Amino acid sequence: MSNLQELKSSTFSGSPLAVVGHPVKHSLSPRMHNAALRQMALADARYKDWHYAHFDILPEELAEALPLFWEKGFVGMNLTLPHKVQALDLVCRVDPAAAVMGAVNTLHRTADGYVGYNTDGYGLAKAVEEAFAKPMQAFPAVILLGAGGAARAIAAQCLMDGVTMLFIGNRNQGRLQDLLAQLAPVLASAQVFPFDLTASLPAFPEGSLIINATSLGLKEFDSSPMPLDTLFGDCCVYDATYGVPSNGLQRECRKKGFPYASGIGMLLWQGVKALKIWTGGAVPADVMRDALNL
Repeated sequence: MSNLQELKSSTFSGSPLAVVGHPVKHSLSPRMHNAALRQMALADARYKDWHYAHFDILPEELAEALPLFWEKGFVGMNLTLPHKVQALDLVCRVDPAAAVMGAVNTLHRTADGYVGYNTDGYGLAKAVEEAFAKPMQAFPAVILLGAGGAARAIAAQCLMDGVTMLFIGNRNQGRLQDLLAQLAPVLASAQVFPFDLTASLPAFPEGSLIINATSLGLKEFDSSPMPLDTLFGDCCVYDATYGVPSNGLQRECRKKGFPYASGIGMLLWQGVKALKIWTGGAVPADVMRDALNL
């Protein structure tokens, strides 16, 4: 794993790619992308020198790091916590769908700088349908926890996919209001209900889909971002975090008997779309899945 100082002092051969975040050591993106690139190189020699790495970049370093990545020839990057919103102001252009989502997680090199895209919403929608055998819009309601970069993309994707009742909970109410303002262009006829995770919870429809887009869950001792004792019916829980054997949310799901899926599927499908953006070629999703041991 590399950092800003190594980015400054190193040269990079071939066509480098990277995941950039803080922390980022836990990311499985290099494993799945390098597996896919090896497979793609067997069919097309252009991909023989493509490779993908980790970079741990602090939030205050991102504005300095992105021009350096461009100068060093990085074809593209995935951005993870906490860079997805900050990067909006640091790229030369933002894809219209990413602009609606208010966050970017995928950067693609152009002659003028990096263009920002968002593949999180697509990845989440594909993963939910795969995990629970029905799309998000088939649930009576979606309860989204969080208002950061991943939550912004997920909320916009929910509305664009036709979810008609969306609850969004967060601790920081200022950030939650920013998210609601961001969603204005895609609200249409949907009912959106903001709520405070630190206050009394609203009455949620039975059989809702709960999506955790907070950072609570990245560590095994993390508590659940929201108690599940007031939820009833055939609820399903999708946790955008991954990488620990069990976290507080998963333990609560076991007590309630709710089906639970971790964010590894979302990681897979957002990565498939990102690699398609970078290469323009056919992406071997099954190879990426196998690399993640799914």
